[in-house]
Amino acid sequence: MACRSRPAPSQLLVLALISCLSLASAAFSFRPQPRPDDGDLTKTTNTGGGVGARTCWYTVQIKTSCTSPEHTSDTISLAFGDVYKDEVYAAQLGGFAGAFDRCATDTFKIGGPCGYGVCYLYVRRAGRSGWTPEWIRVYEPTSPGTPSTFRYGDPLPNNVWYGFDRCTRVSSSSSSSPSSTSAAVQAM
Repeated sequence: MACRSRPAPSQLLVLALISCLSLASAAFSFRPQPRPDDGDLTKTTNTGGGVGARTCWYTVQIKTSCTSPEHTSDTISLAFGDVYKDEVYAAQLGGFAGAFDRCATDTFKIGGPCGYGVCYLYVRRAGRSGWTPEWIRVYEPTSPGTPSTFRYGDPLPNNVWYGFDRCTRVSSSSSSSPSSTSAAVQAM
């Protein structure tokens, strides 16, 4: 007669708890977070090398939430990039009448280093209006039909780089030298 052992109820409970915690941490990562290295992006420069030595033009669409103020005087900055930290930085988006109005979608062309797929995006709001993005889409020049979409929907804290990092980690031995540059921005 074969003897089968059944898992103890405490083992099942531990397994269920681990599963729930895994799901909770995955769900938590879909919420925007403050940027861990909230450094001064205005001092970044292109370090050259690799794909980042060329300038690529990204199309960025920003949908302002319908819960946002009707108009905003906030200064909106944007930083996004790939797993190798090839970072595109736009110091000040908008600056024209009607930019970032409630429920509107604004489109910009932003130049910066060419990357390998946008997997992180942070936005910074500075001002008193309390502007709120609904979502931000980045269309890469190499795959214009498939944007990287980052969903917000909640008011942004003032003067904090806030957003998402969905990059899978790359070991330092396999990463190329990162580059970052101030971007040229054109409203469309």
